[in-house]
Amino acid sequence: MPDAPSDPPADDQVLLVADADGVRLLTLNRPQALNAFNQRLWHAVKDALIDASTRDDIGCVVLTGAGRGFTAGQDLSEMADTSAFAAGEEPGYRALMPVLESFPKPLLAAVNGVGVGIGLTILPHCDIVLMAEGARLKAPFVSLGVTTEASASLLLPATIGWQEAAHLLFTEPWVDAAEAQRLGLAWKVVPDEALLDVTLELARRIGAMPVPSLVATKTLMLAARVEAVKAARAREDAEFERLVGSPANQAALEAFFG
Repeated sequence: MPDAPSDPPADDQVLLVADADGVRLLTLNRPQALNAFNQRLWHAVKDALIDASTRDDIGCVVLTGAGRGFTAGQDLSEMADTSAFAAGEEPGYRALMPVLESFPKPLLAAVNGVGVGIGLTILPHCDIVLMAEGARLKAPFVSLGVTTEASASLLLPATIGWQEAAHLLFTEPWVDAAEAQRLGLAWKVVPDEALLDVTLELARRIGAMPVPSLVATKTLMLAARVEAVKAARAREDAEFERLVGSPANQAALEAFFG
């Protein structure tokens, strides 16, 4: 079975990939930044998902984080560092999202710690979410003077209901594991130390199924929503661009870095 590595990985290895027993385990590996997404990590996850989608020996993918964070969202420090973006390279978030929206195989999340921003909004794109008892989630978009992402304006109301989604987005509470399960953001809550083992056991059961049948079933499930999801993200991107740089956004970023 794929296991998290016991030895410290190389500093430049922002994503760890382990394949075994029909399962690809993807571990976000920037623990010093609570696995916040920088340009390299966005693209690394995208590339690993694209590769997994073509592999006949991979039936299921698990996404988790190294250390005490699942992911703290976008790395805000990189937003002001244009050197992180290669000339002509598509911004990583926009490159990953179309792949995630139409990923044709079962995708599981093992939420091992704090999940902020994309750490929450990625979960409705996952087919099954398991969450550690000590993990918690937050969607801090409005307070940053911007708006939501990853089609959450559509998928959160569809997943947890309109009023719960409105409360989550407008008041930005911390959502603990028990509350996430009650809302339907998580399928199961697991003791912290057992999270990866329990998730991988489930993933292996799925990965042992005939891959063409898994793909056909997931594709049919996605077909009912994929165009609506893409349209929602396009609306969000437009609003995000309009709001970035606004006085509220500038004040929030200055407070964050100050």
